[in-house]
Amino acid sequence: MYTHRMSTSESTSERLIQSTRELLWERGYVGTSPKAILERSGTGQGSMYHHFKGKPDLALAAIRRTAEELRATAEGVLDGPGTPYERIEAYLLRERDVLRGCPVGRLTMDPDVVASAELRAPVDETLDAIRELIAGIVEEGKEQGQFAPSLDGEEIAATVLATVQGGYVLARAAGSPTAFDAAVRGLLSLLAPR
Repeated sequence: MYTHRMSTSESTSERLIQSTRELLWERGYVGTSPKAILERSGTGQGSMYHHFKGKPDLALAAIRRTAEELRATAEGVLDGPGTPYERIEAYLLRERDVLRGCPVGRLTMDPDVVASAELRAPVDETLDAIRELIAGIVEEGKEQGQFAPSLDGEEIAATVLATVQGGYVLARAAGSPTAFDAAVRGLLSLLAPR
């Protein structure tokens, strides 16, 4: 009986976090009301306040989960097999829902998230970790003679992230992934080993 109760408790908490993640992506922080979270998760108000102090606490748990998943996905590709160029290429070409945008990048455009150091921290940490990983791969490629010695790993990493995030914006504006794909192809042609 106790085990069953624990799993129910965990699944309620999980449903609340997952619903909040989806709503933050779709509507932003202000548009993610406690009522909308409860409706989406199919849980009662008592459950929300049993597991979380309130909307900010639940939003932080949701943002942390979203950031952790993005980071794990990026690391899985960037730490994968292949040359430095092939790993960056795999990251840029990985499967994405381009028209939905990046769930983490989207949070950077939310004034309520950006205004809160606590809510912004997981976003900053994730983007910094991905940028550092890419910078290290560029430096590795320079050592192997794959990339020009004049390239700066930090600058190229910033360019890779800017291309991905900017590509999402252009694709959403056009209603087509074509602009994202063009930006990625352009960056890859600039980075291609000579």
